[in-house]
Amino acid sequence: MLKILIAGGFGVGKTTTVGAISEIEPISTEEYLTQASAPTDPLQGVAEKRTTTVAFDFGRVTFDVPMPIELMLFGTPGQDRFMDLWYDLARGAVGAVVLVDTRRLDTSFDAVTFCERAQLPFVVAVNEFDGAHRYPLDDIRQALGLALHIPVVTFDARVPAAVVKVLLSLVDHALAHTPAEPTHLDA
Repeated sequence: MLKILIAGGFGVGKTTTVGAISEIEPISTEEYLTQASAPTDPLQGVAEKRTTTVAFDFGRVTFDVPMPIELMLFGTPGQDRFMDLWYDLARGAVGAVVLVDTRRLDTSFDAVTFCERAQLPFVVAVNEFDGAHRYPLDDIRQALGLALHIPVVTFDARVPAAVVKVLLSLVDHALAHTPAEPTHLDA
């Protein structure tokens, strides 16, 4: 069983990603946006958004191929005011998927910085929203200031097969960049 964090800014598709792939009814802490939240939850670029995650989303998916594995998915809330919660959600995670919306790339910087500071292996997944401009992946890498070893992929958060590819990319990346524990032999 592996724990995976699904992170990113407000409205980038974290809840949709978890819901698209979860084999159980996802646990979601969505609440309606109100006028009171307008100053802290700006809707520029996501005017159709009506709800927001206030704690986390949770889903589970099991794979038999390429090997039997169960993934526990924890989607973070996207607003800065919940950043302390991200550390709790990341505890014990093998890595994170950082979601990006090219219409609002600035909402992704906090998630990238969080993963770097927490030394959490991560991949960047560009959620290809309808009508959003498609940029070359190297341009996105450069705009986010990512190291060359960080995978950057595109996907549609609504499509389960696309989400599977992103999750497997993260697992491969995390396993490749996690040092093996040294073994100690008693003399």
